Amino acid sequence: MIKAFSISVLILLCFAVFESAILSNLLFLPAIPDFLLIFTLYVSVHNGRLFGVSAGFVSGLFLDSLSMSPLGLHCLLRTIIGYISGIFNKTLNMNGIFLPILIGFLGTLLKVLLIFVISVFFQDSVLPYSLFSKTFLFELLANSLLTPLVFKFLDVFSNVILLNPEKVS
Repeated sequence: MIKAFSISVLILLCFAVFESAILSNLLFLPAIPDFLLIFTLYVSVHNGRLFGVSAGFVSGLFLDSLSMSPLGLHCLLRTIIGYISGIFNKTLNMNGIFLPILIGFLGTLLKVLLIFVISVFFQDSVLPYSLFSKTFLFELLANSLLTPLVFKFLDVFSNVILLNPEKVS
């Protein structure tokens, strides 16, 4: 478990650097796809709630340290998302395309919903998404469409990041 968690943290760090150093500097993107969210969804669905909560918290720490958001905002959001998506551990078949797209779509909507709820209590420091803005719609579409691709990419590392990967003969 420690080996899987350590490698997961390393992958999260690579995604965080990729998002902040490369994708944030591409001016033609209206929003940055959330690879850290997609990774949290992947490990949550495959490894369960405990691993999902841990991955969500660590990805939130990376985002909180790289962004100007209030400290702990992303930790809270991604911990909750990791827990909720971990409920579906080993119950969903992630080999297709449709279900990962749905997971990415719902994960992004859950993130936006949680940000809205938190913004009700902290109006001065947390700005909610505008649901019909080009930024939100692009992020929703990008996360949804990139989820199957990222899941397939992460399947390459399944022997080291999944706790009990199922062997297909």
